[in-house]
Amino acid sequence: MPTVKVEMFSGRTPQQKRDLVRLVTDAVAESLSVDPAGVRVQIVETERHHSAVGGVLRSDAAGEAVPFGTP
Repeated sequence: MPTVKVEMFSGRTPQQKRDLVRLVTDAVAESLSVDPAGVRVQIVETERHHSAVGGVLRSDAAGEAVPFGTP
């Protein structure tokens, strides 16, 4: 069955994660015509200080605009 991996910064609430998992599961099941029970969603969280863009740690670039879609 399909597996979806979601990478994001830490800090979301358990309810936000529940909502995300439900919406992703429903979207995958509907678009691929599969049973939702077989859809796996893995959330991988990282801290800002473990990620960099352009050689600058995201934690050091706080407040600076970072292009949409960059991890």
